[in-house]
Amino acid sequence: MRRLAALAGILALAACARPPALPPEPQPAGPGIQIATAPVPLEAANPARVHVDGFTYAGGIAISDPVTNRTRGLSDLRVTPDGRMVAVSDFGDLVEARLVFDAAERLTGLTDGKAWPLIRPDGQPVQGKSEADAEGLAILANGDRLVSFERDHRIWRYPAAGGPPTAAPKPGNLFSENEGLEGLTEYPAGGPDAYLAGSEEGEVWLCRLSAACQAFTVLNGPELEFGLTALAAFPDGSVVAVHRAFDPVRGARIVVSIYGAAALKARTPQPMARMTLQGALTRDNLEGVALITSPTGRPRLLLLSDDNASASQRTLLLMFDWTGAK
Repeated sequence: MRRLAALAGILALAACARPPALPPEPQPAGPGIQIATAPVPLEAANPARVHVDGFTYAGGIAISDPVTNRTRGLSDLRVTPDGRMVAVSDFGDLVEARLVFDAAERLTGLTDGKAWPLIRPDGQPVQGKSEADAEGLAILANGDRLVSFERDHRIWRYPAAGGPPTAAPKPGNLFSENEGLEGLTEYPAGGPDAYLAGSEEGEVWLCRLSAACQAFTVLNGPELEFGLTALAAFPDGSVVAVHRAFDPVRGARIVVSIYGAAALKARTPQPMARMTLQGALTRDNLEGVALITSPTGRPRLLLLSDDNASASQRTLLLMFDWTGAK
């Protein structure tokens, strides 16, 4: 997570309310946790606004757990077929909750929250920042979950039936301590055991449980200061990528890009769609993305922010429909 120190010190955006007072560190809990949510508009000064760059805002919430603080540091997410959000955190937690929608199918909340510590191959919970810093999450077709970690750079495979993880293939590159495999996604177009792993520098590898990782493509942000933070894949092989940049004047800036399957064969593919969240638009340190389908059949993106356990940031879950999709 490049520029983590700067992001941790970001002042609350003008459009963002102060977060509730929370314990300074996550407290032991489990499995049930009390998740509190509050609605957030796309633009606080213009709550009726819902359109941006060919995407339609379909609701969003600020998330907290005032009792145990387990919803801090969430780094990536997936949504199960039965409508549960599954997320991993910088503190080595696996957090689950059910998505709640209103009559118009807009995201309005979460319910039935649960949290468990991720475990090591010896069955014990991961310990300390160097071991517990989970950044990416993928769920394979058979239900197995893959989690990428930075600092101690690795990908672990957690079996769908439960139990300790085993090591999964990872790129052989040497990553700096805090700039590891930020992006991770199942990649069904490459086979049932295929997944993509992406570094903050934008390099993406195609990996399989049955084979070594191979260079796949490079997904650059619109400018050099943007780093890759999240990946999600469509069934046809197209990919969503999230890039983030930060500076003290403009704060966090987020770019969400969609790349067609054919374009990904290029070393530096051009996106078919791109959404930018900056200025007056609600955003934070967005590090997670998941794909589902809207009731009208449109691709629906869920974006999750990592608050870095900072009082000046929030855990946000924002939902957008790609209305420009054909």
